[in-house]
Amino acid sequence: MRCRACLFLHPWRSLPAKSRHSSYEYFHDEWRNSYRRWHATLASGSAESTAFGDYQKRVNKLQKSQDFTKFYPRLEEDKNIQRRSPKDIRADYSYLKNGEVKDVTLRVDGRILSHRSAGSKLIFYDVSDGESTIQALCNLANVHDVSYEERDRLRAAWRESTQILRRGDWISITGHPSRTSSGELSIAATRIPQVLATSLHQVPKELTDLERRSRSPHVDLIVNRQPRDTLRMRHHIEKFIREFLESYNLIHVRTPVLSIGVGGATARPFTTLASEFPESELALRIAPELFLKRLLVGGMEGVYEMGQAFRNEGIDTTHNPEFTTCEFYKPFATLEDLIKMTEDMFAGLAERTTAIKKEQLQSLDALDINFSIPFKRLEFIPAIEAAIGRSLPDLSHPNAQQEFISIFHTLDLEIPASPSLPRLLDALSSAYLEPQCTNPTFITHHPECLSPLSKSFYDPHTGQRIAARVELFINSREYVNAYEEENSPFEQRRKFEDQLRYRQLAGGSGKPGDTGAADSEGPATVDESYLEALEWGLPPTGGWGCGVDRICMLFAGASRISDVLSFGNLRNVMALAQPRRR
Repeated sequence: MRCRACLFLHPWRSLPAKSRHSSYEYFHDEWRNSYRRWHATLASGSAESTAFGDYQKRVNKLQKSQDFTKFYPRLEEDKNIQRRSPKDIRADYSYLKNGEVKDVTLRVDGRILSHRSAGSKLIFYDVSDGESTIQALCNLANVHDVSYEERDRLRAAWRESTQILRRGDWISITGHPSRTSSGELSIAATRIPQVLATSLHQVPKELTDLERRSRSPHVDLIVNRQPRDTLRMRHHIEKFIREFLESYNLIHVRTPVLSIGVGGATARPFTTLASEFPESELALRIAPELFLKRLLVGGMEGVYEMGQAFRNEGIDTTHNPEFTTCEFYKPFATLEDLIKMTEDMFAGLAERTTAIKKEQLQSLDALDINFSIPFKRLEFIPAIEAAIGRSLPDLSHPNAQQEFISIFHTLDLEIPASPSLPRLLDALSSAYLEPQCTNPTFITHHPECLSPLSKSFYDPHTGQRIAARVELFINSREYVNAYEEENSPFEQRRKFEDQLRYRQLAGGSGKPGDTGAADSEGPATVDESYLEALEWGLPPTGGWGCGVDRICMLFAGASRISDVLSFGNLRNVMALAQPRRR
């Protein structure tokens, strides 16, 4: 009775001995298909239920060698042998003809994606460095390993190698670039494959269960190409954004993540204590804006920062408490300058990422959005009035909040929690403006109360005070927020005080522990430190901010923010820390 491990070789073994050793193409398809059916049988069933058994068998097999260290060796350098990647080998030796071998010795390191045996003396490994893959053709007859003087010892080492190595192991192959008679570019091994690190777990052929993928992101990356391509695409997107901003002579800076108080956005912060300052509550930043503008007060040229921000809020498909933001501040930039820069950036990103998908990251979906310049524009107040069929009340009137609540009742709209005037206006935008923003669309000139850090002016067409502000929406989702910065310390103080007043009218005092608006938006205060900085003179400045994670989602074709984060959202990260039983 034959063992199951040999069944996939049966079609090949039925050939005459001479044919078995001379013609790889003759039997290739039959035994490869047989092998795949055999491996699928082994991999079927519950991975969780078989994980421990496979792990223990693997450890027991390695223990027979009586030396675990040889499965995790230090890398050895050989000045006479070049280390090349599969991608480089494919590029440099693409000219090789079928059956041709190049008389140069190379070394390629990578992980075994699959392996195929044609008897005990001929093994094929598909080796990947994560980016590209190449076939290693290991024929004992061609191995002349200088580290094994005696042929019997060489055969024993070969036998141990073929029995130990499996899918998921990291190996090193030394040999000659060649092309098989069937046309496959390969490395023809001249030494026994060296194990660099062994996988103690059986790598599944498929991994589709979302929970298992999120709990084991390292396994997901091994098995599935798409998450690897998504992280690579994120790298290209962030690189493009940096290059774009630096082409405008903006310099990258770092600002504090921990400080007393928060500003630059409306959100509940994470708070903590430092052993050096036990009586002072510190907060993780919710935005770097106020620090960056202080640098411009000090005379720095345009600056930008790409880094982490933290908001103590919920988790959904587009929000995570820890996220990456990018903000820049450019002296003497107007709102039209910011709009032009945004159009150029997104059009350039669309062109760059489309090319990368075609050339490299082919597992990612093509982008079906028109980024032709100029982008569509919607002016906030006129567009709202056109959508609801009536004029908005005077936003500066003391009864404006109540008049808006009446409008919500008339329109049969749900009134937001803690209905401050800014929240009511934001809800109208969500209901009537954002759904109009499928292709890239700018919403411009928001009411002043929605933009306390923006310059504002009286608009004679609407009779309202509006902000010199713009937001970019795509597929009804916000990607960019930009405005001309308020640089008057007097106007900025008034707007901070108005912000406090709006929230107090909505039922919150603006102090920590309040159950009104402040409880969900964080404590509101008049930032005296920032106002003092403005007193030294902030030049007219254009400010711009985006959520990098959302941009990566857009151009990578991801539907969830966790897909563009190396280890998923905070819920996924928490799950990683949970101990698992073997």
